[in-house]
Amino acid sequence: MAEILATIAGHMREQVARRRRDMPPQALRDRPLFHVPVRGFAKSLSGTSRHIIAEVKRASPSKGLIRPDFDPLALAKDFAEHGASAVSVLTEERFFQGNLRYLEEVHGAVSLPLLRKDFILDSYQLVEAKSYGADAVLFIAALLDPSLMGELREQAAALGLDSLIEVHSEAELEAALKAGAELIGINNRDLKTFEVSLATTERLAPLLPTGVTAVCESGIDGVEQIRRVEKLGIHVFLIGESLMRAQRPGKKLRELLSAE
Repeated sequence: MAEILATIAGHMREQVARRRRDMPPQALRDRPLFHVPVRGFAKSLSGTSRHIIAEVKRASPSKGLIRPDFDPLALAKDFAEHGASAVSVLTEERFFQGNLRYLEEVHGAVSLPLLRKDFILDSYQLVEAKSYGADAVLFIAALLDPSLMGELREQAAALGLDSLIEVHSEAELEAALKAGAELIGINNRDLKTFEVSLATTERLAPLLPTGVTAVCESGIDGVEQIRRVEKLGIHVFLIGESLMRAQRPGKKLRELLSAE
């Protein structure tokens, strides 16, 4: 595991223990949003047309502050108005300056399916995600033992949550498929160097079995990259930084969606 992932994982385990004390699982299950029907994250990405999961993100460990004038509600509404298929909401507080509250607020502001983007290590976080309005959760294969990844995916499904399993290598892809992944996120960012290369997607795309939906993550900031990936048969993109850096994020999203 890359050093930054190990640091984040250690911090997250401490946070989960604290949050479990402050709000036990039953208290989460008593929250109103826990009982709201999910919106069908995976279904929103089906078909062969181009889909973009637009990400609401203030900062990252590698780039620092990305969007100083960060307004998650305004951004989510902008994305919904300009054609996003779903919205990804960063909820990790220390390294990405996210918050679970953003997830809840965005749920009330748009009707699109929502992905909780965080570092999921414990079943408590799944109940937490559902109770704050998530329709899907992200699992990072590099963080999880394969058997735990399978268990968490099944527990997420039992809650009605879709799972996007993020991979960076052939071994992680194999583990994700064994865990029952139906949505695979191929992250083009090297976790050790933070360099981004679409060669990762080009290497892993041919290994995807029929019936699995692939999501290209990181490295998409223009039409040329989208065309390059679509030649591989992948039509779903999770885009954060380039939208967050755009003066008009919704306009940028529309340009990426509509370009031939």
